[in-house]
Parts: sequence; C-alpha cells; structure tokens
Amino acid sequence: MHSNINFKIAADGASASGKTTGCKLIAKKFNMSFLSSGTLYRYCALKILENKGYYNKKIIGKISKSITLKKLKNKKLYKPKVTYLSSIIAKKLYVREILKNYQKNFIDSSKLVIIEGRDIGSKIMSEADLKLFFYCSVKKKAKRRLKEFKLINERITLKQVEKTLIKRDYDDVRRKISPLIMPKNAVLVDTTKLTIKQLEVKLTNLVVKSIKKKYGNL
Repeated sequence: MHSNINFKIAADGASASGKTTGCKLIAKKFNMSFLSSGTLYRYCALKILENKGYYNKKIIGKISKSITLKKLKNKKLYKPKVTYLSSIIAKKLYVREILKNYQKNFIDSSKLVIIEGRDIGSKIMSEADLKLFFYCSVKKKAKRRLKEFKLINERITLKQVEKTLIKRDYDDVRRKISPLIMPKNAVLVDTTKLTIKQLEVKLTNLVVKSIKKKYGNL
C-alpha cells in the first residue's frame, strides 16, 4: 500500500456473517489496523464480572481507558457469561458513547483502518471510504457456529443454533440504540456460498477498486 494513502473501511453485518474473517483477511493483505468493535463490549463485560457484576458510567469510563489491542485478544472474552453480559451492556447508550470515543481515537491513530461491528458504517465511520455489509443465510451461519456452541452445550442441535441466531438477528435489527442496518452506499457481501479464498478475492477486488476511485492509478 502506498505510504500516502489514507483509507478507512467500515464493515457491518449480523452474527456469523463472515465479517470478522473477511476483515482480518483484508487487514493482513493491506497492512491495515484492525478492530472488532464487539471485543470492546466483551472486554468491559469481563472487567465488570471481575468487579462482582456492578457497573455504572464512571466504572465503564475507567475500564475504557485500560483497553489495549493486546487485551482484546484475551480468550476469556468469549466465555458464555461474558458473551451474555456484553449483549446487555451494548444496549446502553452511555456505554456505546464511551466506547465510541475509543473507536474514534483508533480511527485517527492510523492512515489505514478497518473496523467491523454492527453500527460502524452508520455511526462510527459514517465517512468511511468503503462500507461493507456482510450477509449469510441462517442455515449456513448455524453450520459455522455449531462447533462453537457445542463447547458451551455439547447436546445442542443445529436447529437450536438456527433459532438462537435468528433471535440474535431479530434483536440486533430492532433494538432502539444503534440497530443493525445496511448503511447508505454500503456494498453487500453475501458470504453464503463463498469459500475463504473466494471471500478474500472478492474483498481484495472491492478494496482495490475503491482505492483507485479515490486516488486513481498510483
């Protein structure tokens, strides 16, 4: 990537739609700073649980100041209790506003940035150079997540995983604060029938095309 290029990518999509995988591929290929916004809420949830479950605006503010990219790679962030609490605090406006500040600082910290989540293109990076919106069929998503869910409950069935994902999508789309929507001018990326290699090729072409549109042939 040319050193003079300043390029920001916002990626949104439902749970298990392939956005994290896709964004990591692009971040690595183009040497971009990558942030999964969901890990911010998970980190706060983990710290809250370590603090006996109590939290308020002041505590969330203090926690946000201790966030580092290294800490966001902690495997404990994906424990069931952390996942559950993170989905609760993510619905609170003051939590989203505090973590929005962290994301804005992250965007300003590098010329090449890609952030994925559920309100990035509409709220966090509304002026992004490229907006992506990931989609995947429920049946395919359930197959992708079945192994992960079985770590929590080994008796869970594919049908039960489907129901869980449908409810998650329903809640994300209809929540009052920062609902999951396809941002204006976003490019739809349907990952249902794509292999990881095909996804990488598709996203690479989209990024290259968008960079050329902004800067021409460098």
